Amino acid sequence: MDRKYKQRGYKDSDEEKPRPAPQPKTDMRAPKMPAFREVMRCNLCGTQINVEAGGIALEQQCPKCNSDLHTCKNCISFDPGARFQCRKPITERIAKKDLRNECTVFEPRKTIERETTAVAAETRDTRSAFDKLFK
Repeated sequence: MDRKYKQRGYKDSDEEKPRPAPQPKTDMRAPKMPAFREVMRCNLCGTQINVEAGGIALEQQCPKCNSDLHTCKNCISFDPGARFQCRKPITERIAKKDLRNECTVFEPRKTIERETTAVAAETRDTRSAFDKLFK
């Protein structure tokens, strides 16, 4: 007996059978991926802030909660674990991190978010079309 097990398929032959090459799929479509955007948000209320090319002005405030925007907590260098809570080398500590200051190394903190407003509009349109169909 030349094989160990008697089941079919277990070493039917010693030579390898060539496998057919996989066929490329022709019905591949690109997925609908939402776009990405760079956004700055208020540290206190989370409202989206429009940042011009010049950055944040010293006296600029949030349109919703009227808090100052030129603060340590809205800066990209703010780090609670770093010395003086700033990643940049600064000479003196700024006590109030959520009040306006004249820091020269301030750069607004921007995050990358998905653009979901168009998707929400499509959902509303679809839902309203469905409601109109059955009314």
